[in-house]
Amino acid sequence: MKEQIFTMPSADKKNLRLLVVDDEYFNFEMLKGALSASFELSYADSGTHCLSSAIANPPDVILLDVCMPGLDGYDTCRMLKNTPETRHIPVVMVSGLESEQEQKAGFEAGCDAYVVKPFSVGGLLEKINTVV
Repeated sequence: MKEQIFTMPSADKKNLRLLVVDDEYFNFEMLKGALSASFELSYADSGTHCLSSAIANPPDVILLDVCMPGLDGYDTCRMLKNTPETRHIPVVMVSGLESEQEQKAGFEAGCDAYVVKPFSVGGLLEKINTVV
């Protein structure tokens, strides 16, 4: 098996706080395993929890799943970008919805980057590095 090399955040970006928002805890565990050496990760299981967490303890970047029950990723992103305390936080939407229309909806909602599942950790890190 060929060794994979990932671009990690530069030294000044070390220990960035990353809020992962996904209704599936397993997805958080996978990201935690892949990213915990480079980021301090926290978890929210819904859009509502994301909003309260982002206000109480603002992360440096939010990884936001699109498809969640209740408040979906698009509405959550709109609320984040329209709230003074959170509007500056970069949002990377993460979704299995890959159509151009879905990605356009993400950017219209205010996301700073859109990553389609399944994704490589290296590709995700590149997107994170472009927004922070």
